[in-house]
Amino acid sequence: MTQPLVQVENLKMHFPIKGGLLGKTVGSVKAVDGISFSIKKGETLGLVGESGCGKSTTGRMILRLLEPSDGTIYFEGKDITKLSTNEMRKTRSEMQMVFQDPFASLNPRHTIGKILEEPLIVHGVKDRRERKQRVQELLEVVGLSSYHASRYPHQFSGGQRQRIGIARALAINPKLIIADEPVSALDVSIQSQVLNLLQDLQKEYGLTYLFIAHDLGVVRHISDRVGVMYLGQLVEISESEDLYRNPLHPYTQALLSAVPIPDVTYKQERVILQGDVPSPVNPPKGCPFHTRCPKAMEQCSNIRPILKELEQGHHVACHLYD
Repeated sequence: MTQPLVQVENLKMHFPIKGGLLGKTVGSVKAVDGISFSIKKGETLGLVGESGCGKSTTGRMILRLLEPSDGTIYFEGKDITKLSTNEMRKTRSEMQMVFQDPFASLNPRHTIGKILEEPLIVHGVKDRRERKQRVQELLEVVGLSSYHASRYPHQFSGGQRQRIGIARALAINPKLIIADEPVSALDVSIQSQVLNLLQDLQKEYGLTYLFIAHDLGVVRHISDRVGVMYLGQLVEISESEDLYRNPLHPYTQALLSAVPIPDVTYKQERVILQGDVPSPVNPPKGCPFHTRCPKAMEQCSNIRPILKELEQGHHVACHLYD
């Protein structure tokens, strides 16, 4: 079996809550609470869930833009949680991020050429002509023209700005790209163009993606495998088609029942979840989903289920299958 490109083990991110006159730590927000998964070379792993479930925090921890509270991250077999700042900067040339808001992630005072040159300068490309040539290549690869290099971010549409964000991520030939909701701020017609571009680039450069989203239709279109998060925990992970055909966790079933199907004759059973998502400051004991689960049993409120493989490659954390 080949070694995965990324291996995450028992990853946690607890943000401290300060209170009182002395600013003591009085609690913590359990944004990510012990998740484990792997990403194989050349595949796309989709990570889905409601807002606030810890998807984006997970992506930022893998890049070490956030320092994990606990757990281990392996990149090509190397534990990157133990690397110094300088060592991590070198490793980061192989892992890049495409951000959700294409306008906020681009410096409005810099031209597109300067924005795309910046990662090249940081990672040691000293020849100015070489940098200019690389900028032109990048713009053409993402479907823009070389003359766009002299323009500023405000002169582009949302879809074009996201293409620039993708070009910047590609600048230093990374192996892994973490795409954090890269199409959620775009019109539906533009979404498909950007998704197709990402797939074309993956084939051309052999890229590996962690694709973070809350839209299950988008995730199905692009992902080889899909992981479902709820309240900082991974509740199900499986091959994409298997998950959509046979969701096992009650939360995944509820999410999929909300996806519209373009067939008026098909009557889909809608699963309506009661109540609100509990606070990550004080998550429920046992299964994090038991307070809203229509199939909850007594043990769900006391014992936290472990992510187990039920079928080939299909893991689920649920007491229903014990």
